[in-house]
Amino acid sequence: MRSFVSTLSAAALAVHSVSAHYIFQQLTVRTTQYDVYEYIRKNSNYNSPITDLNSTDLRCNVGASGNGTDTVSITAGGAFTFTLDIAVYHQGPVSIYMSKAPSDVSDYDGSGGWFKITDIGPTFSNGVATWELYQNYTSTIPKCVADGQYLLRIQQLAIHNPWPAGIPQFYISCAQVAVTGGGSANPATVSIPGVFKETDPGYTVNIYTNFNNYTVPGPAPITC
Repeated sequence: MRSFVSTLSAAALAVHSVSAHYIFQQLTVRTTQYDVYEYIRKNSNYNSPITDLNSTDLRCNVGASGNGTDTVSITAGGAFTFTLDIAVYHQGPVSIYMSKAPSDVSDYDGSGGWFKITDIGPTFSNGVATWELYQNYTSTIPKCVADGQYLLRIQQLAIHNPWPAGIPQFYISCAQVAVTGGGSANPATVSIPGVFKETDPGYTVNIYTNFNNYTVPGPAPITC
């Protein structure tokens, strides 16, 4: 009986550990909040993070393809919101990237170039860092972004386990969007994987010791 109870307890702890993570699973465009995974690619990793900097899973998460995912139209300059199943509770920055598909975004694997449109880092006051740990993150498509179909990628990099003793965690989802009414920008792009390094200060930082400034990993957001 003790063995059986111990097994049940271990299983319960394992389930709790998995459920304690979070996932971006819902998209709002303008004032319409759409169904879970209607325009966001559903992954097979549930709410577990990605930790391998060399994995193609860093693009949109494990098993996340365009199969069965619809594409929503959004006007350049328009607002959108990513919603998680629960609020983020691990300290770390939030970034939003875009990658233009060569044709139908449902067939696109994100192997092309990516550019960043949003960074949300900490604010510092009297030696204390404050992170925006929310359930909803809102941004806008820059007005200069050219028309076309894109992967709209959000990531939260959890750095609560300082490197190298701990491994930072990427929580990632991609939405499929079709931008209209845009401009003619041709921003510089980066590759994912490839853009994040184990030497990046924003990746290796110890947020518990002499934490007075922070640089979000990856390129700067485009300005236009």
